[in-house]
Amino acid sequence: MKRIYLDYAATTPTHPEVVKAMLPYFTDVFGNPSGIYSYGQEAKGAIEETRAQVAELIGARDEEIVFTSGGTGADNFAIKGVAFANDNKGDHVITSSIEHHAVIETCKFLQGKGFRVTYLPVDEYGLVDPQDVKKAITSKTILISVMHANNEMGAIEPIAEIGKIAKEGGIYLHTDAVQTVGHIPADVNEMGVDLLSISGHKLCGPKGVGALYIRKGTKLVPFMHGGDQERRRRAGTENVPGIVGLGQAAKIAQQETSEEAERLSSLRDKLIEGILERIDHTHLNGHPSRRLPNNVNVSVDFVEGESMILNLDLQGICTSTGSACSSSSLEPSHVLLAMGLSHEQAHGSLRLTLGKWTTVEEIEQVLDVLPGIVAKLRAMSPLLKSHG
Repeated sequence: MKRIYLDYAATTPTHPEVVKAMLPYFTDVFGNPSGIYSYGQEAKGAIEETRAQVAELIGARDEEIVFTSGGTGADNFAIKGVAFANDNKGDHVITSSIEHHAVIETCKFLQGKGFRVTYLPVDEYGLVDPQDVKKAITSKTILISVMHANNEMGAIEPIAEIGKIAKEGGIYLHTDAVQTVGHIPADVNEMGVDLLSISGHKLCGPKGVGALYIRKGTKLVPFMHGGDQERRRRAGTENVPGIVGLGQAAKIAQQETSEEAERLSSLRDKLIEGILERIDHTHLNGHPSRRLPNNVNVSVDFVEGESMILNLDLQGICTSTGSACSSSSLEPSHVLLAMGLSHEQAHGSLRLTLGKWTTVEEIEQVLDVLPGIVAKLRAMSPLLKSHG
């Protein structure tokens, strides 16, 4: 049975060209980048080349890129770094109610340290209203953190509008762009952000590596202490093979983003239309058009999302109900609840995210299989019986 992978928002296969670029740095060019001898300097040169590649992808300067262990590391660095560096100016942080756990849990940590956090609501499409951001600002606000696009239901947030508000107030703006960099345009200057988080394994790069964009002049403290790596902003010997892989992934994305976004949008719309037409009592979650090119999130009434995932897996189709970071939790998605869905609707959600190797034939296979699975599960569903 040929397996069909439709969980690209959780992680992506590493591109063969990325693997090829990484291999020499495990064996031939294995030096510590801090070494002043040739082995070390070759490794350091590779890191600086990647810094330039990542910077170019998001419209930044090379020196504004700091490498991290991934998106979570970048989010933690941005939020804690700004909060603790600017606590003499204020103690208030603004974020949204649909952020990734890497942001929400970091904000909860800050609350335990005496900071105040405002969690903004979203509308039925999962969008933050910039005016709500403006109303939430106080004289003590030091940071706004709103994700560029949501990892569960794909809504693309109005970051540029929020950026203007933040700039007017002299407030730092961070955006978690893990789901967008390499997939849609994400220019730091057009968005007006001061900090932006990137994760390698979301754009066909390796796991365990990411980057944080830090606009020149941004005041923050490192939350990793030790050596002088990354201009004393993140201590620890650099993951050279991973960083090189991120650079190659960024280079490929730079060349292919526009064309790939168009292809995936077409497949996404075909999948959405097919599900809504072939299965009754289904609802699209997120904005119908202002959404990531690869994201499909639907609620299927009278069925549990986990049951659909398991039955699809038996057919060789890999999907999810939402964030991979909360997949072991039986609690309904905080994102869908924030959008106004009931517990039952949130529990009945199915997320299908497409990627570089998704084909039309795979989409058609899903549309052939899913209606039968839903019908079988509904026939056994106590939810349907109680509804009837």
